[in-house]
Amino acid sequence: MNIQELANSINGKIIGNNNFFLNQEFTGRFTLLNDSKKGDIVIRHWINGKGIEIAASKDIACLITQNPKDGAVETAEELNFPLIITDKIELANAYALKWTVENYSPDSLNIAITGTNGKSTTSHLIYHILDDAGYHVFTNTDSESEFNTLIDPMVSKLISDEVDLNGKLDYLVIEVSEVQGWLDNLMKNHASLMANALNPSVGVITNIAMDHIGLVNSIEEVFDEISAVPKAIGNGTTILNYDDELVRKLETQNPFYWSMNDKNVDLYFNDGIYYNNQLIIKKEDLPFTSGHFIQNILAAIGACINLGLDINLIKQGVISYKALNRRFAKLHENPLIIDDFAHNPDGIKNTIRETLKLLKEKQKLYVVCSIRGSRGVEINKLNVEALVEVLTDDIYLILSSSNDVVNNLNYVTPEEREVFFNVLDKNKIEYTHFDELNECLLKTYEWAGENDIILLIGAQGMDPAESLLKNIL
Repeated sequence: MNIQELANSINGKIIGNNNFFLNQEFTGRFTLLNDSKKGDIVIRHWINGKGIEIAASKDIACLITQNPKDGAVETAEELNFPLIITDKIELANAYALKWTVENYSPDSLNIAITGTNGKSTTSHLIYHILDDAGYHVFTNTDSESEFNTLIDPMVSKLISDEVDLNGKLDYLVIEVSEVQGWLDNLMKNHASLMANALNPSVGVITNIAMDHIGLVNSIEEVFDEISAVPKAIGNGTTILNYDDELVRKLETQNPFYWSMNDKNVDLYFNDGIYYNNQLIIKKEDLPFTSGHFIQNILAAIGACINLGLDINLIKQGVISYKALNRRFAKLHENPLIIDDFAHNPDGIKNTIRETLKLLKEKQKLYVVCSIRGSRGVEINKLNVEALVEVLTDDIYLILSSSNDVVNNLNYVTPEEREVFFNVLDKNKIEYTHFDELNECLLKTYEWAGENDIILLIGAQGMDPAESLLKNIL
């Protein structure tokens, strides 16, 4: 590979030095600027002249960007520094992932997981089952959800670092966003592009629903983004949610279906998990029994079966699994406080319905929902409409803008707040709103009785709740 081949592969144009790597060898590592060292390749969505100076001082092999700003091109030319400008930065990140997999983990079996809901839990379950069975596994899903997007070279860097540190990998378990973009611009075919780069033996598609409003504006657009993923999986096996009508419409070469409702598929749940009509895990042995988490378990088991893992090892891994943060996590006993990362319509409805199953006579349920900040009016309208659909007389609704704990990227705009209020008012639903999350949690805890339930839902605006509660409880 030389610099011209690299540029051609990502539809890029070379500025500055076009003699590939000049006096140093490429380390094989794609990374971020602040972590880079001599011989690395850095990928950044944007770079300015100062950034080029830093990159040149570090003696990196080259830098790839989509948006050169404030003298970046001029500085690269002046310093004779190799800068590649591409129209689509996702091509560079896909190239980095593909190159890293082929050169650092050529013999691993790879799994790609996508869909609207449940990707992180399903990925983490697959990782845990394989890890528990004694295999060397890498996943980009972590408890803080910091590395589960592929819009920068972080995952490529982590894979190469893991192999350098701990040796050959047996499996790569990679969560792929079903829809991805930058500054409200859709990265068309992102899921397919990244799945192709991974070259998976097994793919998982959890469901198809609305999220990421602004990047996509209809369920048809979501379907189009996801429908290309089975083609990337090719003659590998695709694990599919039979209960999702849109997922059933996907064209796949080798489908493997699971279901919560239909016993005529490969893998199903019926007061226990059945494979080929044989009970493999009893319901009481599952780490959690909420419906949407059982769906994640089924998807993960389906993936591991098709990787050829022994059923007993799969069962052992499922039974010993501990959930990710904010996945129907119990934070307190009396009152019972549950925290869940329900942040889109399907997630909100599923989580509240599961919580209502826990509600006993004379108990009250307090649903504390953070409004999604800086995500647009449309997704917040869909979220509040989902709330309206599942709210009952037993539920007390409390809203938070979380101004005290979010940054400017997650700040709730007046329009986002207003759409919540308008939909609730139109449906004659009572609610209480707090600007700050700390006050919201404090007041809710004061209102709730020892036997009541408090459900915390929402994305970034609710993330700090657990730490705030430590000073309240």
